[in-house]
Amino acid sequence: MKKVFLSALLLPGLALAQTQDFSKVQVKSIPVAGNVHMLEGAGGNIGVSVGPDGVLIVDDQFAPLAPKIRAAFGKLAKSQGKGAKGSLEYVLNTHWHFDHTGSNAVFGREGRIVAHSHVRTRLINGLESAALGMKIPPAPKEALPVITYDQGLSIFFNGEEIQVTHLPSGHTDGDSMVYFTGSNVLHLGDQFTVDKYPFVDLESGGSLEGYLRNVERVLQTLPAGVKIIPGHGALSGREQLEAFAEMLRETVSLVKGKIAAGKTLDQVKAEGMPEKFKSWGDGFIKQDMWLTIAYRSLSGQKPEPAQK
Repeated sequence: MKKVFLSALLLPGLALAQTQDFSKVQVKSIPVAGNVHMLEGAGGNIGVSVGPDGVLIVDDQFAPLAPKIRAAFGKLAKSQGKGAKGSLEYVLNTHWHFDHTGSNAVFGREGRIVAHSHVRTRLINGLESAALGMKIPPAPKEALPVITYDQGLSIFFNGEEIQVTHLPSGHTDGDSMVYFTGSNVLHLGDQFTVDKYPFVDLESGGSLEGYLRNVERVLQTLPAGVKIIPGHGALSGREQLEAFAEMLRETVSLVKGKIAAGKTLDQVKAEGMPEKFKSWGDGFIKQDMWLTIAYRSLSGQKPEPAQK
């Protein structure tokens, strides 16, 4: 039953990935700060560090977009002059989902993939649901992280320390945030989606309360003036992350209260979220699905651990 629920959530995204005409997708480069740029295309936002040590990317969207992604960071390297190199040296995965790791098999032949140990485990295992006839096959060797960690690590690259820190049991159990210390840029992956309900993947070790704890933790230590690259949505800052945290807090309080009052999931969905969050359901995760995730997470469904 657990894998069926996950499949129901991921199926629309997987179908989109399989049927979308990627030839029409434009990969757009947005300067962020210092050495760091953001690439928008299809799938999760990509962070890019370009400089004398080469190129480091955070996440890599879908495999058909790899040539466009390479062209985009190559153009950035050329724009920086003779001191910058266009060779890809590192790929950092914020988590295992296919819209963030789809080009791993391509770029893993060029640079070293770095991720939390659970990302490697889940990519190796893949996902299969006989009930829905859906299968995400195990990733090929070239797509797997070759450097893993449990708590975090630092990479010294293009003149700054890049701190990679594990965020436990939130969006999944293998999420990480990436902070470019000199540029003052933070990539949060899918621990942050701008003004839209996020996907909390209970079957990949995620939890709504863990998700909220992670966001609260980030806010407590967020540097002044930091630029934030979200997993999905526009380049942001503290204000947008605060609004996101408020929505999470209100969801937890609201749904917990209704569970305590003995209300069913159907009743919770029928009553809905506060009107001020109406537009938050315009994204991939609609209001009913968001409340379903919240109800199941807060009513005691345990996150499914990574199986090695």
